[in-house]
Amino acid sequence: MRVPRFFRTTAFKLLAAYTLVFTVFAGVLVLYLGHSTADFLSRQLSEQIDDEVQSLRAEHLSGGIRELVETVDRRSFRPGASLYLITDPTGRPLAGNIAAVPPGVLEDPGQFTIRYRRFDSGEGMDEHEALVRVFTLPGGFRAIVGRDVSEREEFRKIVRGALRLSVVVFVLLAILSGVLMGRRISRQLDSVSETSRQIMEGNLSGRIPLTGAGDEFDRLSESLNLMLDRIEQLMAGLKEVSDNIAHDLKTPLTRMRSRIEEALRGDPDLETARAVLTETLVECDDLIATFNALLSIARAEAGEGGGMVIFDAVELLRGVCDLYEPAAEERGAKFSVSAPEKLEMMGDRQLVAQAMTNLVDNALKYGIAEDAGDETLDHTVELSLTDHGEAAVFTVRDFGPGVPEEDLDRVLERFVRLEGSRTAPGSGLGLSLVNAVALRHQGTLVLENAEPGLRVHLTLPKRRRIKETEGEADPKK
Repeated sequence: MRVPRFFRTTAFKLLAAYTLVFTVFAGVLVLYLGHSTADFLSRQLSEQIDDEVQSLRAEHLSGGIRELVETVDRRSFRPGASLYLITDPTGRPLAGNIAAVPPGVLEDPGQFTIRYRRFDSGEGMDEHEALVRVFTLPGGFRAIVGRDVSEREEFRKIVRGALRLSVVVFVLLAILSGVLMGRRISRQLDSVSETSRQIMEGNLSGRIPLTGAGDEFDRLSESLNLMLDRIEQLMAGLKEVSDNIAHDLKTPLTRMRSRIEEALRGDPDLETARAVLTETLVECDDLIATFNALLSIARAEAGEGGGMVIFDAVELLRGVCDLYEPAAEERGAKFSVSAPEKLEMMGDRQLVAQAMTNLVDNALKYGIAEDAGDETLDHTVELSLTDHGEAAVFTVRDFGPGVPEEDLDRVLERFVRLEGSRTAPGSGLGLSLVNAVALRHQGTLVLENAEPGLRVHLTLPKRRRIKETEGEADPKK
């Protein structure tokens, strides 16, 4: 026999466990309260009986057996009276409202619970249960003083009934609430499963719906949706890279093949072959550079690299300037550097250096006019490093033609080259790598037209936000 799905869910198992625990707890609590209350009533009855005994002993001491009998007669038939019985030494009743007691009770002084018959015109001769105290008086007289315990027993019955009723009600309410909770949890989990199936079928746009309650399920759904957004972006980027590789690398490969075929069709000539091989080697170097750039972007986006260390960003910036100083002089350009004496930050030094290298290289390639000797043009590349508290801002500004406003975001994509830059060497991956480095460090890359020229801001957190993602790695590593 197949067990229904609901009874196999975690929600039902938790419901069963909680129901059992709280049912036992409720039962123990009710039993404890009932026992404590019954014990309190018993002590109260005993105290009342003790008071009656002391009172009757005092009556006997002050007036003898006659006054005691009269007192018992007066008390016996009052409404709600206690139980009394006075007998002579032979056991003959002298006064009281007890018609009969079990044999031998008068022979054994002490406190007992007995069955008795009370002679009362309002109650007849029914048997009842009572808590009594048997004691002897001077002269061999015996007395019984007691209280009916039917109220106590009635209370116990009420407690037992309340226990049964409370357990039944609690179990029913627990089952009802558990079913409702289980259905809600099942709906949430079913939505997650349905979204997972859609994604496995190739629909990467599927997302887990939110209930709007703002509870832990909504928070979990939001986190999963953010993860799915990231996965969709990565998959879209992968597809875009594949398409771009197929499109942008096809041309140089075709050109290389055509050049080699042309050289093979002609007469053998060492100089021609050398020229063809030289051009082919240059093309190969460009292709290798392109693939290295793609590999660097992939590693940066995947969080791979040299690891997070503390380094001096000012020293890194000046090192990049020294590296490109000869290239700048060759183009008739110069660097203007503005930075504090020292600025320590935590990050992947290798990736940050690569990002700054790309920005400076772009500024020299596309921000310097071809006619570097024209004195009317500004051939300065401004580099600055600013401490913004929790972040360090690298800024590179040139005085070239800039980028059209509608292309400022597009140039961050892979293999994007504007019309004015297609004659310059490059693959269109430089800014994509810088953007990947910014995302790797939870920073930002912003491009803006400086009129004239282009200004690029690379903002990287100095320490705190990086530590949150990298864990407790040794920053001195």
